[in-house]
Amino acid sequence: MTMFTSHKTLCALAVSTALTSAMPVMAQEQQEQEEKKGGLERIEVTARKTVESIQEVPIALTSVGAIDIAERGISTVVELQQLSPNTTLQKSRGTNSTLTAFIRGVGQEDPLWGYEPGVGIYVDDIYMARPQGAVLDILNVERIEVLRGPQGSLYGKNTIGGAVKYVTKKMTGATELSVKGTVGTYSQKDLKIAGQIPLIEDTLFLGVSYANLNRDGFGEFLTSALPGQDRENYNKDVEAYRVTLEYNPTDDLFIRLNYDKTEDDSNAKGGYRLLPSLLTDAPVPDSKYDSYTSLPTWNRVENEGINLTVEWDINSEFAFKSITSKRESYSPTNIDFDNTSLQIFDVPAIYDDEQFTQEFQLNYVTDNLTMVSGLYYYTADSCGQFEAILGILGQSLGAPGLTREVRGCSNGDSIAAYAQGSYDITDKLSVTAGARYTKDEKEATVFNGLVFDNIYPESGWVPGYVRNEDVINASVLKVLDDKEDWSRFTPRLGFEYQATPDVMLYAAYAQGFKSGTFNPRASTPEPAANPEIVDSIEMGFKSDLGDYVRLNMTVFTLDHEDRQYISVIPDPDDSTVLNQRLGNIGQSSAKGLEMDLTVAATDNLEMYANLGYINAKFDEVRSFVDAENFIDISDRFSVTNTPKVNANVGFTYNMTSSYGDFVINGNYYYRTKYDLVELDNLLTQDEYGLLNLGVNWYSNDGQWTVGLHGKNLTNEEYLVGNYAFIARDPNNPGEFIPGLGGDNTLIGYYGDPRTVSLTVGYQF
Repeated sequence: MTMFTSHKTLCALAVSTALTSAMPVMAQEQQEQEEKKGGLERIEVTARKTVESIQEVPIALTSVGAIDIAERGISTVVELQQLSPNTTLQKSRGTNSTLTAFIRGVGQEDPLWGYEPGVGIYVDDIYMARPQGAVLDILNVERIEVLRGPQGSLYGKNTIGGAVKYVTKKMTGATELSVKGTVGTYSQKDLKIAGQIPLIEDTLFLGVSYANLNRDGFGEFLTSALPGQDRENYNKDVEAYRVTLEYNPTDDLFIRLNYDKTEDDSNAKGGYRLLPSLLTDAPVPDSKYDSYTSLPTWNRVENEGINLTVEWDINSEFAFKSITSKRESYSPTNIDFDNTSLQIFDVPAIYDDEQFTQEFQLNYVTDNLTMVSGLYYYTADSCGQFEAILGILGQSLGAPGLTREVRGCSNGDSIAAYAQGSYDITDKLSVTAGARYTKDEKEATVFNGLVFDNIYPESGWVPGYVRNEDVINASVLKVLDDKEDWSRFTPRLGFEYQATPDVMLYAAYAQGFKSGTFNPRASTPEPAANPEIVDSIEMGFKSDLGDYVRLNMTVFTLDHEDRQYISVIPDPDDSTVLNQRLGNIGQSSAKGLEMDLTVAATDNLEMYANLGYINAKFDEVRSFVDAENFIDISDRFSVTNTPKVNANVGFTYNMTSSYGDFVINGNYYYRTKYDLVELDNLLTQDEYGLLNLGVNWYSNDGQWTVGLHGKNLTNEEYLVGNYAFIARDPNNPGEFIPGLGGDNTLIGYYGDPRTVSLTVGYQF
């Protein structure tokens, strides 16, 4: 029974950074547009770590190129969920740069340090371990690929749902400079500048890109307990830099050194109270984007990295690739769980992450065999701290305040070896087999304790606050210091049959695993949760029906075992105790269908549609009575962020005139209802649809572009995140029992309202 339904609500895709290229080569765009006329476009991808046509890859995937990204006005990665069936890409609750990703019902909601995602995020084949800052501004993007289903052989752990791959452009070798400016609703003002110059002709090139992205809030903080705070809610204030050096000494050798940095100073995101407060004057606001807070409204995400890529074509059969990367991110954030002006349940927090990865690939290609193999090393320190401030509860106990501080680190190392090959048995039949062996080791420390005062992570967090480490350390003790390791062999086996030159049938089995982990909120010593395992079978076909119709379809089943979950264990004798235990609670399953259709109706008109259907459910959830016995409570659990049906229809129309070329496009995206709370769901988003339209103009000389884009034109309202700290009252249907902090805390986060933007670009 659904207790709360949000009818056509607003979503908070207020994502910190934009995905569109800051430097489209406009003459090249026009040329590519011409190539698309008169038939279907050949789309090349690297889903299997080698370049091939999307129609040759026996994997369900979506690829969106730079031209489509620019012409559709796609500004953030979350918009790609509209183009990929059974995919949810959304901005996390309470923060501005954290990505929540689910594919086929598999993902990870909680972005706390130490937790592993269920969908891998890759930038130029470099794995981003943490969701904080995963919504990056990528300058000069060539395409984005969304791979659906477990990718355990080529991509390894934490891709049990799938993978999202950003692929950036290589430089052209010419001297170029482009500028793009955007203005729009909510005082949007974006500036993107990018250029490249040859330092040594045909050999050494330097590229520099810069983006400054600003927008006022969709709403405001109606009240704040702190003076002088910026009251904007859902605003954007982002700067991004990218410097690239490419060296091409011979036709067989390519070297790229890249540095990028993103600084997001957008405000913390305040949630919408779905119930009036019991403890203060905080009624349900009129706008879904308005909120209340007792915390500072500032927020910050810093994410930077440096990477070196070396590609060497040894001969006509062998190619070698080395990818070396180091990344750091730092995120101090303010999350007001209760969203009132009182300190009922406030959580200021810090996330601090470092990672280093090294991958070596050796690829082999002959007439009948294509082989990808590699060695992979990953090491990361993922640390964090949060203060659960329950000030009102502390005052009721006669103390000046009350805070539960939790801090610690989860440091991990991973090594892997993998190989995957496709062999042509006959002219029509081929087999693909792959496997990856991974060994993970994690070492975790957790400090946990109760301080009878209101404390913050650092001095100066609020005006005048001085942190007394001696007093805090006397109460916050080390409760966990442990190490564990896991290893896993993840196979893939598939068959492909080329029924005709334009129709390929395929079937595949694949397995993936999400790493085991320790509980970063542990209050007592407890063992680590074991890895999650997903086994998937899918069958499908890819077809080009003549030169004008492309139809791809997949049916799949998956079994998701040993799902990790944090259970809250209340203490009936002490309301200040916040015991949370991490364990493997049980298993879920899903079966579904995905379809992608493209029709080149005329030389100028292209239409497309995609459809996703999935039936995902929990089959078993173990609630332990004692060490030997448990009861099944799977009827109380929902697979969240996963609508049963999602569909998208759209068109692109090209017109040529004496004034330049025009490209008109639009789409309508539809999702059926979906749950947002996994246990005892209290919040369901009703079905909704989004309507988008755009008009683009290219000058005849290829130097000017203008784009006018409208998003969510019907101003639909829809939920993308929540915090639920209440329970149903079994004695009074429709009523609720207050949760932690003693208030009715049921909070929703919403997506962007209707927005309109105008972009003007010039290529020097």
